[in-house]
Amino acid sequence: MQEARTLRFDTRAEFDAQWRACLAAARMRLDLFDPDFEVFSLGSSEADAALRAFFARGGVLRLAMHSPAHIERHYARFLRLLRDFSHRAECRVTPRALHNLTDSFCIADDLHVVRRFHSDHMRGEAAFDALGAVDLPRHRFDAIWDESRSTLQSTKTGLQAL
Repeated sequence: MQEARTLRFDTRAEFDAQWRACLAAARMRLDLFDPDFEVFSLGSSEADAALRAFFARGGVLRLAMHSPAHIERHYARFLRLLRDFSHRAECRVTPRALHNLTDSFCIADDLHVVRRFHSDHMRGEAAFDALGAVDLPRHRFDAIWDESRSTLQSTKTGLQAL
């Protein structure tokens, strides 16, 4: 294991670079929470290639969100990826009672985390090879996941079930 490192960021470009680094570091599990995933470049060809490689290694992806609308409207490539790897990916939508949650984070293998303190701002931090830094986001994600219900599921016709 490498030495733990923490990096602060406050721009969209810095956030995107840290998120891509976290995605590249992921081997077995990625858990993400964001109200709508607008700032995550899930629809990019680079993310598609990285996630396909992640799934090929046996990785599992879980996304929790308040609304899937942005993904449905803007991330057609990501929706195809979800269809192609429905056995390795699951998306859930939070109940209205949790819509007051405004942070945003990505956890990779319970070892790496990229976290924005508030989803309306880019300020946050990324921690790599840092078990302790993952504890709070892990606890939050697990609680959010348990309260949420499935969304963005492909049907046999290829259409998305809501």
